[in-house]
Amino acid sequence: MDLPNAIVLTGGIATGKSSVCSLLSLYGFKIIDADKIAHMKLDESVSQIAERFGERFIVGGRVDRKKLGGLIFSDEEARSELEGLLHPLIREEIVAQSRLCEAKEIPYILDIPLFYEKRNYPIDEVAVVYCTPEQQIERLLRREGYTIEEAQSRIEAQLPIDTKRSQASFVIDNTQNLKHLQAETERFLAYVKGKYPHLTI
Repeated sequence: MDLPNAIVLTGGIATGKSSVCSLLSLYGFKIIDADKIAHMKLDESVSQIAERFGERFIVGGRVDRKKLGGLIFSDEEARSELEGLLHPLIREEIVAQSRLCEAKEIPYILDIPLFYEKRNYPIDEVAVVYCTPEQQIERLLRREGYTIEEAQSRIEAQLPIDTKRSQASFVIDNTQNLKHLQAETERFLAYVKGKYPHLTI
């Protein structure tokens, strides 16, 4: 798989990847969102989820993601089983969408939360959206209503954000306010334009 124009955007849970993607889309970037694809593939796998994990995770004919999340973030074997089911389907869709972007020969964004954890894509350009672990917990408590234990289990299921930051080719700092994040996103845009001088966005 050759994706020379792909730029991965990653980070940790609640570091602000979605906010950065929203800003980048305003500049005309095509965003391929692995989480959205994962949700789509999960909804298409209702029967397999019911068979493997139980009918209690199906509500109204759809997968109850919050309830299933409570299982997979506390049970490593269940998480591995779910990943084994979904990741090949997610990868297939990401590759299909990427090929359409590659045909245009312009950079595009692959928003992949678990890029460093899974190493499924041979892409060198990686931007990490960064905030502190303490801010991750605070945002999860406020945004999702998790308990501290639930927030910590989700953060601990990923590589530490400082490890990801150390491996990135570009770091987008999201430790302050929205105005600061906008400035950081514009700094990233200038970085991309430096690598693609013909880029008109």
